[in-house]
Amino acid sequence: MADILIVTSKVKNYIKEKGDMNTAASVAEALSDKVRAVCDEAMENARVAKRKTVRGTDIT
Repeated sequence: MADILIVTSKVKNYIKEKGDMNTAASVAEALSDKVRAVCDEAMENARVAKRKTVRGTDIT
């Protein structure tokens, strides 16, 4: 099992405040998978630009 990369309590609070909805436990894992994919793409973009630093502009 991969690490959870998000602050679950913050996500739950956001969903509750914004949409008055509850959050299933599976949301943290699903969001972490998405974050990993975005990070992987950003790292590749930085690599192509011959940089060792991932910047906000690398996130598409």
